[in-house]
Amino acid sequence: MLAGSLRGMTFAPDPRSVVPSPALQISAAEIFELVGYRTAMRAVQDALTAGLDPAQDFDRQVLAVASGQLLLMPTESTDFVGIKVASVAPGNPALRRERIQGVYLLLDAATLTTIALFDGAAITTLRTPAVSAAAADYLAPSRVQHLVVFGSGPQAWGHIEAMRAIRSIDRVTIVARDQARAEQFAARVTTGGLPATVGTSSDVATAQLIVCATTARTPLFDGRLVPADCCIVAVGSHEADARELDSALLARSQVVVEDPATARREAGDVIMAITDGVIEPGDLVPLRDIARHTKAVDSHRPRIFKSTGMSWEDLVIATAVYTAGHKLRA
Repeated sequence: MLAGSLRGMTFAPDPRSVVPSPALQISAAEIFELVGYRTAMRAVQDALTAGLDPAQDFDRQVLAVASGQLLLMPTESTDFVGIKVASVAPGNPALRRERIQGVYLLLDAATLTTIALFDGAAITTLRTPAVSAAAADYLAPSRVQHLVVFGSGPQAWGHIEAMRAIRSIDRVTIVARDQARAEQFAARVTTGGLPATVGTSSDVATAQLIVCATTARTPLFDGRLVPADCCIVAVGSHEADARELDSALLARSQVVVEDPATARREAGDVIMAITDGVIEPGDLVPLRDIARHTKAVDSHRPRIFKSTGMSWEDLVIATAVYTAGHKLRA
């Protein structure tokens, strides 16, 4: 049952109102109740095929503060304006607090009236795997026998669920620094109906799909081990001096990104590979071109989707959640 905040609110703002209606507040639980990974993934694909151009998005602002980073992510569409204010506090896990926190503000585009306030961390937790799945749906082999996941946090879990929404997967290997946590995570995945074991970085040699969702700052595995018919998704970093993938892998792969200019500014995996001279800026393929079939997928070599996360993605997901709630209310 949905919480009262959804049952008792009016979803469509009335621009004629002198006094704006109170903003709808949507919790993390309500976000995931209204929109699942498959629906979110389709919303991303639909936005790209309908003409959304990530290159026109506002730049993310990353501000250094004493305890970490403050991220400001504004954007707009025809109907809505949105902004996410998120914090990244590396020391929080030791304090038993979330590393990433935030809020998402949705405004009516015509009046700039605030109409909804979302749990920002939940929007991120849903958005990131949804975007990855939207890309992997184009780039991954039709049959995935073996999925290798680096990481054991919320994004690792979300990516497994999102990948299961687009492909039938036979088994999963979990690779993480904390062995005990990896074992617990694998057990949770297995309980969810997908056989999972804990492995090592060399397990990428038999993978058809690899997900990197870590805080690593150096490559997680030897890129030479990755089979040609494999899709690799890397989402762990948006910093120029951090990478999850080595230059050897980028050198032999088709590299797909949300927006080439953003990747050259924020994606350490890409920036360092360009610096190493193994790829050129012009080699980067916009995801939009793949979605609109103006650029072909190269199935003869590995396909990488390197995501940094962009503001337009949050707005696509927030819009999907808001629309789902509107339909439920109607």
